Amino acid sequence: MKIDDDLARDFDGLLVECSSLAFRVAFSVLRHRQDAEDVTQEAFARAHTKFRQLRDRQRFRSWLVRMVWRMALDRRRADRRRTARELERGELNAASAAGAAPDERVAMLWEAIDALPDKLRQAIVLASIEGHDVTEVAALLGIPPGTVKSRLFLARQRLKEQLQWMNTGRTAR
Repeated sequence: MKIDDDLARDFDGLLVECSSLAFRVAFSVLRHRQDAEDVTQEAFARAHTKFRQLRDRQRFRSWLVRMVWRMALDRRRADRRRTARELERGELNAASAAGAAPDERVAMLWEAIDALPDKLRQAIVLASIEGHDVTEVAALLGIPPGTVKSRLFLARQRLKEQLQWMNTGRTAR
């Protein structure tokens, strides 16, 4: 069982290096601590079971980030579907509907980020919110740096268009 012990040791070491990043990625998508913790733990469990299949251990960090990102998006979509069903049935009360961020500008920014396509949202969250540089984002997503730059440019352009009202002082409503 020497191979299994080495595999477990490798996994544990890599997981320690990436655990806080995985949580931050989940939190940036879900913006709710408990949900982010749940998704992160689920991703760790899935990564543990599939770790043996990972050919290149150097890519563990980007592999885990992509897994967490996809799982967080799936959770958010499921939550939205559940909320929509509850709204249809009239079961959503005012208290749960008031769960938006208190600062309207922050809420509008996150709304605009959420409206971006997944590829653009990934790039903007990892670079602008998580603070990774273009090279790190490229490594995390497994894409060329030039692709990251173009996604960041497009994401910023779309956010600028969506949030233009903030600069003029008008409200969006």
